[in-house]
Amino acid sequence: MAKTVLDFEKPIFELEAKIDEMRKFSGSLDLEKEIVRIEEKVKKLKANLFNDLTRWQRVQLARHPDRPYTLDYVYLMTENFVELHGDRNFKDDKAIVGGFAKIDNFNVMIIGHQKGRDTKSNVFRNFGMPNPEGYRKALRLMKLAEKFNKPVITMIDTPGAFPGLEAEERGQAEAIARNLFEMSKLRVPILVIIIGEGASGGALGIGVGNRILMLENCWYSVISPESCSSILWRSWEFKEQAAEALKLTAPDLLEQKLIDRVVPEPVGGAHTNHKEAAILLKKVIVEELSYLVRLKPEKLVENRLEKFGKMGQFVE
Repeated sequence: MAKTVLDFEKPIFELEAKIDEMRKFSGSLDLEKEIVRIEEKVKKLKANLFNDLTRWQRVQLARHPDRPYTLDYVYLMTENFVELHGDRNFKDDKAIVGGFAKIDNFNVMIIGHQKGRDTKSNVFRNFGMPNPEGYRKALRLMKLAEKFNKPVITMIDTPGAFPGLEAEERGQAEAIARNLFEMSKLRVPILVIIIGEGASGGALGIGVGNRILMLENCWYSVISPESCSSILWRSWEFKEQAAEALKLTAPDLLEQKLIDRVVPEPVGGAHTNHKEAAILLKKVIVEELSYLVRLKPEKLVENRLEKFGKMGQFVE
């Protein structure tokens, strides 16, 4: 599969391609000094570029097709993952995956949105947009975790809940609302991690937790920049301005106290090195779980209600 390169990544990609080409001839020519010089240039360029990304550029990185998805993190971070299927009511929604796994010394329930890598797998996963049965499956797994007193980890990466007529007929709004209600009073720790896109109620349907973490190149908002642009300007041409106005990046949301912690990514984004991204995320997860598992069930519920009750309150 051809590598996807975003517009602002092209200068880096061109230099890396030049390095690869020079290495092919390094056996017959002494090019080592020049290769080292260009590698240093790439390193500085990456540092400068990724320290000063616009909000729209972060949105693009969050959607990068090479970015690790929920199952990528599960297989890189955990052991003994057992995937569980179905909502015991209608069917198994492939846009949400979940099951028991072991991460370090913690046995947990991991649930998350899952996208595909190509057209066929994206159709299979419904482009990461869950139907009501996906949210009902997620709730069933959360209740199972509560029964066996296991922490819940949810991973958010969706362009939104599926907006089709059949989803509405099967109770999309009720399914999401039910999850918000049930998650607020679940008596086990809930750790929420935004690993890509976090759009509207589709994200919030598995997004009520004691701690909300967000990878640094993600977005989380009530609406996408394109949809916001189409409503305010009646055109998608103003999506960059919309992204700036929405303040939907990790630093923005940390400042607004809508998330609790920003998880670092490898330089260049998580898509450049899945293994390193998983190592960085696993370290933070273990730290957070070490604290949360010591809290009593009553305190966990109180903490969650207090956290979300404060959101949207302003004093002038």
